[in-house]
Amino acid sequence: MLVACEFSGVVRDAFAARGHDAWSCDLLPSESPGQHLCEDAINVAWRSGWDLMIAHPPCTHLAVSGARWFKDKRDAQHKALEFVRALMAAPIPRIALENPVSIISTSIRKPDQIVQPWMFGHPETKATCLWLKALPVLVPTNVVQPDYMRRKDGSYATDKKGKRYSRIHWMSGRKGSAERGRERSRTYPGIATAMADQWGAA
Repeated sequence: MLVACEFSGVVRDAFAARGHDAWSCDLLPSESPGQHLCEDAINVAWRSGWDLMIAHPPCTHLAVSGARWFKDKRDAQHKALEFVRALMAAPIPRIALENPVSIISTSIRKPDQIVQPWMFGHPETKATCLWLKALPVLVPTNVVQPDYMRRKDGSYATDKKGKRYSRIHWMSGRKGSAERGRERSRTYPGIATAMADQWGAA
């Protein structure tokens, strides 16, 4: 199985721990030891022999959280969507493509499922969309109470409209854009474990 656009090794390692011949690929080297290809994900995905692919295409130009900059990056958005289409069209029997709430929903199709880390044992809020091909939706494995960023006095940190800040958003907000993107792109281990247990046997 292939985990496309993954440098952390989290999903790859979850499948490998269950006996699968799991590979990750990314233009970045892997942060953990394992079978990893430093190559373009499209080239790797279109090679024959894969039974399953989980893809995490970069969301920089796709996520609706960056909507205020959309008018300035039409070309980048077009290229990002073509990248997604090429991954979705890869000749692999079972495919899951993961991204935050993004323009994939309006430009290609709506996701089959939206999951949150708190459905899989992590008290974080981070809506994650899944576009599936020949795979079942993920069943929550450990639903916990979501938590949010708190101030020193214990009150929740909110924006001007009173919306609570997710902890991952707040924790990565002071880092540079490249590091922030890397931190936010990591798959939570609970979700990776659910993918390996449920899709590895599909």
